[in-house]
Amino acid sequence: MATTQKTASPKKTGFQGVRAAFWIIVACFIIAICIFKFILGNPSNFVNNDPEGAVLNGNLLGTIYKGGMVVPLIHTLLLTVIALSVERYIALKSAFGKMALPKFTAEVKAAVKAQKFDEAQALCDKMRGSVANVVSASLNAYKEMEATQGIKKAQKVAKIQQAHEEATQLEMPTLQMNLPIIATIVTLGTLTGLLGTVTGMIKSFAALAAGGGGDSLALSTGISEALINTAFGILTSWCAVVSYNTYTNKIDKLTYALDEVGYTIAQTYEANHTEEV
Repeated sequence: MATTQKTASPKKTGFQGVRAAFWIIVACFIIAICIFKFILGNPSNFVNNDPEGAVLNGNLLGTIYKGGMVVPLIHTLLLTVIALSVERYIALKSAFGKMALPKFTAEVKAAVKAQKFDEAQALCDKMRGSVANVVSASLNAYKEMEATQGIKKAQKVAKIQQAHEEATQLEMPTLQMNLPIIATIVTLGTLTGLLGTVTGMIKSFAALAAGGGGDSLALSTGISEALINTAFGILTSWCAVVSYNTYTNKIDKLTYALDEVGYTIAQTYEANHTEEV
């Protein structure tokens, strides 16, 4: 009669990431409002200390302030990208463990092929993180299948592979956490910048239509708002694209390494065990 044991779930170690990303966005919005009101809107940036008046010649902060209320919205998105990028960097660094991934993969594969499973487990204990969790689950499944009687070798190999896949799936949500928010900001940054561009151009055309030649201050203010918001929208999307692609690439490398080790463990079992009669 077959006897099976339930594979233990990998233990979560290290920094797993911030699950309540909503509060990060709220904090970034508050910071953006403070920057807009107290730094960009500082009276010293304007002629006669009047934020509603003209900007001092060459004053960049005052020029950005003239971008209007869309500016803090775009700054919120930009600060969110920066904050979540730092959060993902720390989380993925913890997930990758304490050893270089190529070195760990090579040493574990060598230990498994030599059937030195205690040595492979010791490497996992040293490595820690998501990678070590998944490999440990595969090693535990290997040991369990050696103690299991009454099922075919192909089924045992399949169970080892299944344990590896389940452990990988348990780790993936942690690795990919908050990346969808960064991916969304890729589009939102551009669209918000475009919104600011449109509102700025509306002000410019309104100034041209008023009083014949138009109010030069209102005209310049509208153009300034359009250009500032366009620039920050592009900058926000650029940062979000770089961040998202960088971390997605890191996760792909980690997944490929895990698949390689999992395949090695399963094939080692198949090569070292004969079919039970």
